[in-house]
Amino acid sequence: MAVTEAENPLLGEITCGTLLQKLQEIWDEVGESDEERDKLLLQIEEECLNVYKKKVELATKSRAELLQTLSDANVELSNLTTALGDKSYIGIPDKTSGTIKEQLSAIAPALEQLWQQKEERVREFSNVQTQIQKICEEIAGGLSNGPHVVDESDLSLKRLDDYKSKLQELQKEKRDRLNKVLEFVSTVHDLCSVLGLDFLSTVTEVHPSLDDEANGVQTKSISNETLSRLATTVLTLKEDKKQRLEKLQELATQLTELWNLMDTPDEEKELFDHVTCNISASVHEVTVSGALALDLIEQAEVEVDRLDKLKASRMKEIAFKKQSELEEIYARAHIEIKPEVVRERIMSLIDSGNTEPAELLADMDSQIAKAKEEAFSRKEILDRVEKWMSACEEESWLEDYNRDQNRYSASRGAHLNLKRAEKARILVSKITTMVDTLVAKTRAWEEENSMSFEYDGVPLLAMLDEYTMLRQEREEEKRRLKEQKKQQEQPHTDQDSAFGSKPSPARPVSAKKPVGTRANGGGLNETPVRRLSMNSNKNKRDSLNKLTSPSNHVAVSKEEAASSPAVSCADTVLASP
Repeated sequence: MAVTEAENPLLGEITCGTLLQKLQEIWDEVGESDEERDKLLLQIEEECLNVYKKKVELATKSRAELLQTLSDANVELSNLTTALGDKSYIGIPDKTSGTIKEQLSAIAPALEQLWQQKEERVREFSNVQTQIQKICEEIAGGLSNGPHVVDESDLSLKRLDDYKSKLQELQKEKRDRLNKVLEFVSTVHDLCSVLGLDFLSTVTEVHPSLDDEANGVQTKSISNETLSRLATTVLTLKEDKKQRLEKLQELATQLTELWNLMDTPDEEKELFDHVTCNISASVHEVTVSGALALDLIEQAEVEVDRLDKLKASRMKEIAFKKQSELEEIYARAHIEIKPEVVRERIMSLIDSGNTEPAELLADMDSQIAKAKEEAFSRKEILDRVEKWMSACEEESWLEDYNRDQNRYSASRGAHLNLKRAEKARILVSKITTMVDTLVAKTRAWEEENSMSFEYDGVPLLAMLDEYTMLRQEREEEKRRLKEQKKQQEQPHTDQDSAFGSKPSPARPVSAKKPVGTRANGGGLNETPVRRLSMNSNKNKRDSLNKLTSPSNHVAVSKEEAASSPAVSCADTVLASP
């Protein structure tokens, strides 16, 4: 080979002409015929033509592939810009001239950048949609719809913003649901604490994720079913709390009543302070842990049963205590009853055993309630009666005071009596109005209740009528005595005028005696109430007897007592039978 290359220095510049010339030389040396040479040359031309054809076919195929690639690139570019929603992308070439490879070279960078942007946009869509799907599954209760596939036909920013807005709404709903769940769980915890129930077992029955110790806040179930079951649990616990509180308050009321009946010592009561402290509390006010536990209620029930049994053994004592309360109510209301008869009947009922203790006490409680109602209906009239009696006492005192000749002297306490007298005059001037109002009120009460209004067994209207009659008689007596006194003094006045003497400005002072007596021995201050009470019953209450004694012990002369028999509001009471 080295020799051949040395013999042919132009071997590196081989062309079709040099090869053909070389072939001619070889043929000449060989002595090929012209026909054979033409045949070989024709064969060489056909082979060269075939080579050219193959090259042309390959070039055509390559051009077609490049055109298809360019077309695919344009379609992909169009699809990407459409999917991304940005048709005015800056990197897209505007010209369509130049060779195919130039066009491909021009579009390749824009296509690559759009591919990268698409991949990033797909990741954003996938992230947002995954979160949306997760929250929706949490709301639906963990029902999975399978892996989420991003729709790559529309990756526009507008659609992405719509998904983000939806995600924000779902996140807000999730926060609201989580807050509601936490609120429910807190309420369940408080209710379980008050009711003495196990919080963890109660709340995990609703959903296991609600256990604070095992799960965090964000892992709690927020599904519709969980919220519904929590709401139902809260309502059930609240109703249970209400029923237990009503039961406990009923037991506390029974305990209090039994303690009051049997005078239970404070040391024994203090053992059940945790029961009685909620006797008037509302449901929302009971927040102490274990305040409504079942064992506490059972403990109170046991104590009530024990006291009920003890009450049965002390029935007489309790019954008489209630009877004393009833008698006290009637006494304050000035209603006359026969306590001895009632007590004998109670004793016989208890000794016979024909009446249940509870029924007897309930009947006495009913009587006490009715007595309180009747006393309340009489209160206004009784208050007016007390004011009327007080006014009568002041009137009696005022008349005694007016008969005292030394009332204006500078003795000790004279200024106090003077002030009292001024107030007494004002009060006495209202007595007539008091009586008229009292009569009207009493008649209205009797019409409404269809019964007579009695004051310690005496009809009040009879008392008022007699008082009015006696007051009229007293006024007439005072006028008669005044005229009689004028007639007695007239001869002395004429005689003094004949001898030129002047009338004396004051009566002579004689020996004095207490005001509380009359020449006829009758009491000065005895009111019609006192008289009627004495006629009907000799042993009336002290509220009537307080009017019998004189209010003032001012001395008055015997001459004044004999010549001025003026009486108070009931001076003539003892004169009548």
